[in-house]
Amino acid sequence: MKLTITDRDQLFKPLQTVSGIVERRHTLPILSNTLIEIRNRQLTLVTTDLEIEAEVTSSIPELENQSILQTTVSVRKLQDILRALPSGATIELTQSENRLQIVSGKSRFSLQLLPAEDFPRMIRDSEPCSATYTLTQRVLKKHLQRVAHAMAQQDLRYYLNGLLLLIENSELKLVATDTHRLGVTSIDLNGNFERSETIVPRKTVLELIRQLEDNDKPVTVETYPKKIYFRFSEAVLVSKVISGKFLDFRRAIPQTNAFQFDVNRLDFLHALQRIAIISSSNDLFRNVHLNITNGKLNISAKNKEQEEAQEEIEIVYSNETIDTSFNIVYLMEVLNNLDSERIKCSFESMQSAILITLPDDEQFRHVLMPMRE
Repeated sequence: MKLTITDRDQLFKPLQTVSGIVERRHTLPILSNTLIEIRNRQLTLVTTDLEIEAEVTSSIPELENQSILQTTVSVRKLQDILRALPSGATIELTQSENRLQIVSGKSRFSLQLLPAEDFPRMIRDSEPCSATYTLTQRVLKKHLQRVAHAMAQQDLRYYLNGLLLLIENSELKLVATDTHRLGVTSIDLNGNFERSETIVPRKTVLELIRQLEDNDKPVTVETYPKKIYFRFSEAVLVSKVISGKFLDFRRAIPQTNAFQFDVNRLDFLHALQRIAIISSSNDLFRNVHLNITNGKLNISAKNKEQEEAQEEIEIVYSNETIDTSFNIVYLMEVLNNLDSERIKCSFESMQSAILITLPDDEQFRHVLMPMRE
């Protein structure tokens, strides 16, 4: 088999799409490879880690008279080779037994191949689909980014290591929590749906954020009892879902707001970023102190060397003084993943969690527990 591709990006770009889920270390060598299929003028690339499968299909005119090909080759090595070649470079691919010869200009490479029949594909669901809905890529990516940082990492409560997709009537709620913080955001769906809960693994959520683009192209979501499918552009991302019952997140959302103020999001974020210089990354608890008084938000932090940093922001507030502390990294993450000009901060009491909402968007709520000094 010999194939000529006149522009390396025809292979490089789809390879970038599927390469994100491939781990650098595997017990099965073939999991480091991508499955390459060529038939009917189409190039299909597939990768998997046995929990997630990424597939992308692209049409290449040069493949019109190409015979059917199925093989697997190292994702990282092929990607690194293509990245090192000039954009628009012509590439010749030749398969000879268990080797793939790559020639471009005066550059030559020989990569080992593994049989396509040994590549583990995810078994398609035999059970009926429980829900199907379509969103724009921009909307789904925006809402995933709003709450993804609140997911747990390697928590023994495995259902926290993911993001809940909760469908109720005509609304899709995205919920993430590690019990120290909680992010909730909602998307209006067209039409009514039966109630369903799906917990999407952390790695799948992060891969979706990486692959989705900021445009109005559609992404179709199909949920099954054990898997979830995301179909967009020329790609399909399939993932197993996490079994288990998610926490009753509504109980963690404050119902009264006795103390509240509005603040410019970027002013608050930039102040925290400057304070974080003093709040040492080596400290186990990176807390920042907030003193909220008439018309002012005072932000301060100390480190183990007794070094200090202070910032002051003007706000609209005329209630009792509040003295409280929060994890500075958690605060910066939530502010950094919003795009609103202003945010609203609310407290049930002077020592309660902070509820962060958006004045012009009731779909988003973020709860952050205080730190005890």
